[in-house]
Amino acid sequence: MDSPIEILLVEDNLNDVELTLHAFKKNHIKNPIEVVHDGAEALDFIFCRGRYVDRDPSAQPRLILLDLKLPKVDGLEVLKVLKSTEETRQIPVVVLTSSREEIDMHKSYQLGVNSYIVKPVDLEQFVQATGQLGLYWLIMNQTAS
Repeated sequence: MDSPIEILLVEDNLNDVELTLHAFKKNHIKNPIEVVHDGAEALDFIFCRGRYVDRDPSAQPRLILLDLKLPKVDGLEVLKVLKSTEETRQIPVVVLTSSREEIDMHKSYQLGVNSYIVKPVDLEQFVQATGQLGLYWLIMNQTAS
């Protein structure tokens, strides 16, 4: 039996996916991770559609790491759908993006994002930030059942 997915990483840039997975490994974050590469696939995963139709809808991720600049459906639209749907509104969503645009940050918080993190350019800073992110959202943070 597969372990429930605890982290959903929504990222279209394969280098950023590898960097994030490397940072998790370096920080000993061993939670099961599902990687999807566009906003439409993220919504299909969450709502058990398309290739994820057989996924257990009660087994939602404990954390969603969401890039904003995504193909098909952008990250802001994914966030809007997640936070406006009763079944998914309490899933913590962390925007993990290279966008420093004030409008992206403002809109993300307006839509209900739990945290907005700009990806550090430096590898070591990114590894440290990922460790802190994992510690807080996967260990310390308490969510409602």
